[in-house]
Amino acid sequence: MLLILLPILLFLSPPALSLNQEGLYLQSAKQALDDPDRALSSWDPLSDTPCGWTGVSCDRSTGSVISVDLSNTNVGGPFPLILCRLQSLSFLSLANNTINASLPSDISTCRNLRYLDISQNLLVGELPESLAELPELVHLDVSGNNFSGEVPASFGSFQNLEVISLVANLLDGPFPSFLGNVSTLKQLNVSYNPFMPSRLGDEIGNLTSLEVLWAAQCNLVGEIPDSLGRLKKLTDLDLSMNSLTGSIPSTLTELTSVIQIELYSNSLTGELPSSGWSKMTALRLLDASMNELNGTIPDELTRLPLASLNLYENSLEGEIPESIADSPNLYELKLFSNRLTGDLPRKLGENSPLNLIDVSSNQLSGEIPPNLCSKGQLEELLMIHNSFTGQIPESLSECRTLTRIRFGNNQLSGNVPSGLWGLPHMYLLELVHNSLSGEISKSIASASNLSQFLISNNRFSGQIPEEVGFLGALVSFVANDNQFSGQLPSSIVDLKLLGRLDLHNNQLSGELPDGFKSLKKLNDINLANNQFSGQIPAEIGSLSTLNYLDFSGNRFSGQVPDGLQNLKLNQLNLSNNNLSGELPPLFAKETYKNSFLGNPGLCGDIPGLCQNRAEVKKQKYVWVLRSIFVLAAIVFVLGVLWFYYKYKNFKLAKRAIDRSKWTLMSFHKLGFSEYEILDCLDEDNVIGTGASGKVYKAVLSNGEAVAVKKLWSSSNKLGHGGDLEKGIAQDDGFEAEVETLGKIRHKNIVRLWCCCKTRDCKLLVYEYMPNGSLGDLLHSPKGGLLDWPTRYKIALDAAEGLSYLHHDCVPPIVHRDVKSNNILLDGEFGAKVADFGVAKVVEATGKGTKSMSVIAGSCGYIAPEYAYTLRVNEKSDIYSFGVVILELVTGKRPVDPDYGEKDLVKWVCTTMDQKGVDHVLDPKLDSCFKEEMRKVLNIGLLCTSPLPINRPSMRRVVKMLQEVGGENQLKSGKKDGKLTPYYYEDASDHGSVA
Repeated sequence: MLLILLPILLFLSPPALSLNQEGLYLQSAKQALDDPDRALSSWDPLSDTPCGWTGVSCDRSTGSVISVDLSNTNVGGPFPLILCRLQSLSFLSLANNTINASLPSDISTCRNLRYLDISQNLLVGELPESLAELPELVHLDVSGNNFSGEVPASFGSFQNLEVISLVANLLDGPFPSFLGNVSTLKQLNVSYNPFMPSRLGDEIGNLTSLEVLWAAQCNLVGEIPDSLGRLKKLTDLDLSMNSLTGSIPSTLTELTSVIQIELYSNSLTGELPSSGWSKMTALRLLDASMNELNGTIPDELTRLPLASLNLYENSLEGEIPESIADSPNLYELKLFSNRLTGDLPRKLGENSPLNLIDVSSNQLSGEIPPNLCSKGQLEELLMIHNSFTGQIPESLSECRTLTRIRFGNNQLSGNVPSGLWGLPHMYLLELVHNSLSGEISKSIASASNLSQFLISNNRFSGQIPEEVGFLGALVSFVANDNQFSGQLPSSIVDLKLLGRLDLHNNQLSGELPDGFKSLKKLNDINLANNQFSGQIPAEIGSLSTLNYLDFSGNRFSGQVPDGLQNLKLNQLNLSNNNLSGELPPLFAKETYKNSFLGNPGLCGDIPGLCQNRAEVKKQKYVWVLRSIFVLAAIVFVLGVLWFYYKYKNFKLAKRAIDRSKWTLMSFHKLGFSEYEILDCLDEDNVIGTGASGKVYKAVLSNGEAVAVKKLWSSSNKLGHGGDLEKGIAQDDGFEAEVETLGKIRHKNIVRLWCCCKTRDCKLLVYEYMPNGSLGDLLHSPKGGLLDWPTRYKIALDAAEGLSYLHHDCVPPIVHRDVKSNNILLDGEFGAKVADFGVAKVVEATGKGTKSMSVIAGSCGYIAPEYAYTLRVNEKSDIYSFGVVILELVTGKRPVDPDYGEKDLVKWVCTTMDQKGVDHVLDPKLDSCFKEEMRKVLNIGLLCTSPLPINRPSMRRVVKMLQEVGGENQLKSGKKDGKLTPYYYEDASDHGSVA
């Protein structure tokens, strides 16, 4: 009976609710999209309406879909054009997803759209002209994609558009000046596109409703148009990082609503406008740094309610106006690297919540104003390289917010206020090269964050207090060339993070304290020219990171500890002491003679060291020499006969090479012949063997050394790609390829002298690089030779070489195998790019890319887009060079089992996120360069950006590296016949130079 009733009940039950037509459109869109995170799981096809679905909003009165917001949902696939069938849709956002392919041309069917945001996706191709046919469109954001080509001219006909953002794409046509016809615009954002060199046209002055003009790094040239002064509603003007020239137009002072003006990193010249600033009552930030501005700072400018004034790295002269002290909002003042003179305003800081002051590298004089920290917010006070006089103000000792104090290279005198030594948040105190006196106060125990303690070249005296040993964060203690006396405090061995201890040229005495073995991170210790006595602690030999040890000019006695042989030292100097006994075997060599001179009781087998004993030993062995003379004569005769036999066979073997068949192709004027090269191809001269052949060091008759690579013949089954020599071994285009590379002329590219070949053998003759490759040196026990200034120079040299290939060669050359092993170092550690085996000429196709049949490059250096598209351009080299920068900063290899499934780039990013930047910096490097290492690390991360568009050009990389160096001068020299420590005067460490 139940079986009979069931069909009847089903027939009589009401029908199930069905999804409306708009819901079906959304379901179709869902089916077309990839949804790995199931963000669209609430889009249920059994619903009767989509109004409750994730990201979907409906009109309350009509029930029609008016908004679809799928931003940050990780959906992917082509643009879902079917959404345009939603007749009432006015808001559509797909921002920050993986929408790919090109934007369909019939997007104009979304007739009612007012807001369209497809930023931060993977869209490619050209922008559709039909976008301008959306009559209601108010907001358009396509930034952060890979759109290319020109901005459509139709974009000048938008009817109601208020916001347009084209930021960070690949748009390479002319700058879209026709957007000046869209009179409704309030925001124009076109930054970070490789437009053709273009002027900012006068049409921009037609946008009288414009509030934001963001056109940074757009390849703008020429002068800033006067018409900008007509934009009375403009609040934010950013024309930074272009090639603008001329002076800053006076009409900018008519921007009465502007809050922020950024003009840095251009080529602007002339003076700042001297009048009209009084109209700009809203201006908070003015950044015109890194140009070529001259003249004086207008007094009228400093009367504005500025919060930040950045005019650094220009050529400004004259005095800083007193009126700047009246700015009630000023928290940041950066005027470093100019030619400013006179005193700082005496009331500076009284009325302003100053947080950062940097007036370094000027010609300022007078006393330091007493009220710089009157508002209690000052954190960074940088005044190096000026002529300030007088005492350090007592009021600064009460400024507990200070973190960085740099007063170096001035003429300050008197005692340092007691409280200044112990500021609790201070991590850098630099007082070098002044005339300061007095003692280090015991209050320094409170400076628990102090990392860099630099007080050399002053007149400080008295004992170094035990409280210095309480500074657990101390990395560098540099107090040389003062008048300190007494013993070295025993607490010094408690500084577990100490990397540099430099106290040379003082009057310290007594024995060294026990416990040096606890200083595991010590890299540099210099106690020269004091009065220390007693024995040299044997435990110093256990300091595995020690590179520099100088105890010369003291009164140390006893033997040289055998444990010092365990150290990998770049400098050892124990001269002019009272040491005695036998030298350890490792040091009993002529190489170390200068390290031990002036120790009368020290003996060894070195001529000139303990000479009397050497003479006695010589006489002792005279009879032995006489007794074996006859035997030696017999051995000599037999040796001559054996040598003659071998030499005859060797000459016969060499004659087997048919010299008449050798051909020589030279690329420079040569002082040798191919036969001289052939004579050097002896197994005793082999310096390396690789997959492509053997490398010989050939010393020519003129004394010059060259490197000769003899390529394996095809019978050896070589020639699988990877370097120039292997390609030559089987490439029919050998002459054309070598002729092209032979024309390269640059100081940072290894010189190819010539090539020699016969039918079965090919030789390449390069300039000889004594220090080998960067990779071999950096990742070997000799990596300690590469201190930070040397690594920075290597990075800059290599960047200039790659910049030459990318920008100065016509057509450009892409290296395709940039890595540390392909960067060679000459005798002065100058870097040169080598190995062009897989380099390719980039043809002028309009896109700047070239498809390759196989992947070339080395594991850990290959750009992600090259690995899966096989399309190569200069951005691939930039990624690889970024990995080299990360190697230099971290000291780690590009791939390592310790990373797990990551490479160096991912390891750096993960470690920085989890532990902070200090955990990725190479601990072997002197931490006094930490600020500069961080900046270079940021450049490396920018070069290794996953999106090619976000990587700077090599020319820009060179400029950024030069900007990091700034006024820095690397000084190394000779003193008393031995190397002096490096001094690195950092002018760009003043503030944050992007």
